[in-house]
Amino acid sequence: MKHTVSLKQNHEFRRLYNKGKSAVSPYFAVYCRKTGRPYSRLGITTGVKLGKAVKRNFVRRRIRELYRTNEWKLQPGYDIVVVARTRAIFARYSDLEHSFQQLMRKLGLTVPREERPV
Repeated sequence: MKHTVSLKQNHEFRRLYNKGKSAVSPYFAVYCRKTGRPYSRLGITTGVKLGKAVKRNFVRRRIRELYRTNEWKLQPGYDIVVVARTRAIFARYSDLEHSFQQLMRKLGLTVPREERPV
């Protein structure tokens, strides 16, 4: 993740939940908020509802990979929190990717095609 730092502090997550924009799909809930930084920060939340640690870590790794492969399409300067839902465990990767891209477009985080680096 080239231009991204991890969100780790609880108060940063709560700020996004309360003041950020959000979008939901069957697999994720995504919260975002614009910051003045030249880089983005990513936080991933997987609740106990998803299952034991092995399943939660599996979903976290998939979300991190989704973000990493699509990072070049996203604008820098945002705090983003992705909350995994139960369906994300059993979903195909292609469905997760489609859903992730759709949510990023809905929140206005994608860079227009003309401005994207090649």
